[in-house]
Amino acid sequence: MDERIHVLVVDDSFLMRKVISDIINSDPALEVIGKAKDGKDAIEKTFSLKPDVVTLDVNLPLLDGLSVLEQIMKKQPTPVVMLSAYTRSGTSATIKALELGAVDFIAKPSGEISLDLGKLKEEIINKVKMAAKIASDKFTITAKPFVKDDAITDLKKVVVIGASTGGPKAVLDIIQCIPANIQAAFIIVQHMPKGFTLTFAERISWQSGIKAKEAEEGDVIISSKVYVAPAGYHMVLEKEHGLVRVRLTDDPLVNFVRPSIDVTMQSVVDIFGKDTLGVVLTGMGKDGLEGARSIKDKGGLIIVQDESTSVIWGMPKVIVDARLADKVLKLSEIPKAIIEHIEKN
Repeated sequence: MDERIHVLVVDDSFLMRKVISDIINSDPALEVIGKAKDGKDAIEKTFSLKPDVVTLDVNLPLLDGLSVLEQIMKKQPTPVVMLSAYTRSGTSATIKALELGAVDFIAKPSGEISLDLGKLKEEIINKVKMAAKIASDKFTITAKPFVKDDAITDLKKVVVIGASTGGPKAVLDIIQCIPANIQAAFIIVQHMPKGFTLTFAERISWQSGIKAKEAEEGDVIISSKVYVAPAGYHMVLEKEHGLVRVRLTDDPLVNFVRPSIDVTMQSVVDIFGKDTLGVVLTGMGKDGLEGARSIKDKGGLIIVQDESTSVIWGMPKVIVDARLADKVLKLSEIPKAIIEHIEKN
């Protein structure tokens, strides 16, 4: 019996279909069982070939990648990894795709035709393998809104939310349930390639009542606002002259990533102590573990996403295993817990 992971490659470029297929086929555990050149072809082959994973371009003729994704998720949920050009329109569409159920994404390094895609060989292979392991019921989880309109007068908490694989959708589901007048600042550390965090911050603003921005050097942290750590930089907070400001550093990777959840959490708790709330969502690895430990040591609260609603229960699990989690909650329960904790003091 063939136990290889079967992959459908969707791209409008013949050359890119060949490059992507050659990369995937180079691993003995993977096999490309079909290629599609446009949106309609992609849907037909997904339904007929029933691949384990689909790699999907955003810009397709006849039917665009987002429409293809919607139909796949509606009729035959299948793990989809987006392959998007590193452009403003490409990043925006990719963030939307993650909301619609795509499990991960890879940024083409040189535009639609990226002949240097081979340098991402390891990333492509690893993400396809990981996607194949994800159960279909993890693609379409949505948090139910829990919004209270009561005015909150004082800034009591800083909420640091860390996430990786599956995180963009989870973060959006949480933030859209948070009231706009909440007197807490939200710091988001989402593992993403460069170019995607700006668009991600914009989508948070569009889909929620809270203003969000990609954090910049020197930004002053204020309540009722969301700050997204920019890809490629560690984001730390520093207090000077009574103001808390953002500092961005290109210090070495921590837990193989930059930005690191640990780095941001540790800088926040150094300033806000027990008034720091740490939230760790779906993702692979252990980033967030030491940050959570620091928050617990100072008397802060740690909330983690449960296994049933996580795309990858890696980062939350290590915190649970270390007995640092105060609450292990379904994604839909996290907004309420955040609001209640902020209002409590």
